[in-house]
Amino acid sequence: MGNLPGSLKLPPGGIGPESKQVMENIKTTLEAHGHTMANVVKCTAMLADMSEWGAFNEVYKTYFAEGRYPARSAFGATALAFNARIEVECIAAK
Repeated sequence: MGNLPGSLKLPPGGIGPESKQVMENIKTTLEAHGHTMANVVKCTAMLADMSEWGAFNEVYKTYFAEGRYPARSAFGATALAFNARIEVECIAAK
């Protein structure tokens, strides 16, 4: 989720800031385990509102080299924890 580090609070501003924070959280976790975003092979995005897919995607694609996007699936959710707009799960491999 896009919670701010060390808290259960989401950044203000909706899908854009939440998308950036969730991707930063994933990046930080990967780096703590000796991986990078280049090691991501699959992501699943869960959105509270599928109409926000484009806004999420604009942020998402900045975390990967152009043309080297991991496999991805997405679905709409009726509710996410903490009233989040986005939740992302990734699998990485070396």
